[in-house]
Amino acid sequence: MSADALPAAALADLRAAIGPAHVLTGDVLAGSDGDAWLLDRRRRYVGRAAAVLRPASTAEVAAVLRIASAHRLPVVPQGGNTGLVGGSTPDESGHELLLSLRRLDTVRAVDAANLTMTLEAGCILQTAQQAARDAGLLLPLSLAAEGSCTVGGNLASNAGGVQVLRYGNARELCLGLEVVTPSGEVWDGLRGLRKDNTGYDLRDLYIGSEGTLGVITAAVLRLHPPPRGVATALAGCDSAEAALALLHRALAGSGGALTAFEVMNAASIALVARHLPPAVPSGLLDPSTSASPWTVLLETSDASDAALARDTLEAVLAEALDDGLTRDVRVAQSLSQSQAFWRLRESIPLAQAADGLNIKHDIALPVSRIPAFIAQADAAVQALVPGARPIDFGHWGDGNLHYNVMAPAGVSPADFLARWETPINTRIYDLLHPFGGSISAEHGIGRLKRDELAARHDPVALGLMRRVKRVLDPLGIMNPGRVLGSIG
Repeated sequence: MSADALPAAALADLRAAIGPAHVLTGDVLAGSDGDAWLLDRRRRYVGRAAAVLRPASTAEVAAVLRIASAHRLPVVPQGGNTGLVGGSTPDESGHELLLSLRRLDTVRAVDAANLTMTLEAGCILQTAQQAARDAGLLLPLSLAAEGSCTVGGNLASNAGGVQVLRYGNARELCLGLEVVTPSGEVWDGLRGLRKDNTGYDLRDLYIGSEGTLGVITAAVLRLHPPPRGVATALAGCDSAEAALALLHRALAGSGGALTAFEVMNAASIALVARHLPPAVPSGLLDPSTSASPWTVLLETSDASDAALARDTLEAVLAEALDDGLTRDVRVAQSLSQSQAFWRLRESIPLAQAADGLNIKHDIALPVSRIPAFIAQADAAVQALVPGARPIDFGHWGDGNLHYNVMAPAGVSPADFLARWETPINTRIYDLLHPFGGSISAEHGIGRLKRDELAARHDPVALGLMRRVKRVLDPLGIMNPGRVLGSIG
């Protein structure tokens, strides 16, 4: 982590381009909050950097990439560094430039009549949400890290979140991009058009590319009229099959009003109760009643009628109760109670972190096949490691399952991870193929899943991706070693 890793001419050029105070190396970087840039969120990857670069504009990003290209210096773009697959953390070599986008944080415009917002890549998602609210509109992208993740990172990883069921992934919420290429050219695609049939869709090429093709510096996002009414409920189910049947009932009975459908197994709620007991709604684990094997969080919303969202949800749940699909139904009676229900769901990853290292799988499946997959996965995990604890939760409405596995009681989480991560990953990913699933639903590939992608993805698709990479990044300087391995 030293300027010595950079050619003197490159270091001088970078300091001239963005200002010496924003080229952090050596003692300056060590004296700053280095972990914010060099340590990934899951604490799996600890990197070093030749320099941390903090440009403040698209023009400065372009200047940085022209210098990097001229000196063939690898560049790792980074937003809020909240990713979970090691895609935005520099490697251990100390030769990579870390390009932080955090100073590009301006909301450039809100076009209320066009239902769009133009903003820079370093804008914190929560800030963007508030800017939409200030204009009387809704930016529906919502995820647990929204207080620290950035819009550019959300787009580079095609983030999902809790409202994909109704509004789509980050990809569906983006109408246009501004991108700096590896050679320092700027593509201005910031047009807020719903229809633009003028050749190849470059926007979709960069969204989800994890910084391997260029740097997203700004975007035009879709906004929506805010719902006037939102209704939230928790419902217990006796089986995964019953939870799936409840989803079908809610979709059919809500008339498109179903915004979220989150499912949590009993082990995940027990974990929250152990480590973050205030996050468990009062009475949910009342010993006088039997805890449900599965708990569903449902939310409906309506743009025009505050009472309709609640009436719709109550009608769906009443039918589900009558048919035995659910029990222990609780409909939130206030905004604070609704927030408490969501706090339970959002506390699961925090409770897992408090419990120790665990084996995570962010996977996607056809919704109809989730229960069968869970049954086979649970059996496979128990056959490998008796007593291991599957923590199942996620966005079932869009087929995204977080299937995580924790160590058996009495086994060190670190020892469990060291011995069993590869065998359990192999078994889970082997199971996905016959179910038509994907090894990554919303977290991306990064470094963590790069080798799995190379081994399991369609070889024709991999070949096409490598060709695209060679054309758009012929020097291979953009986020090397992430997503794809060596491209030759």
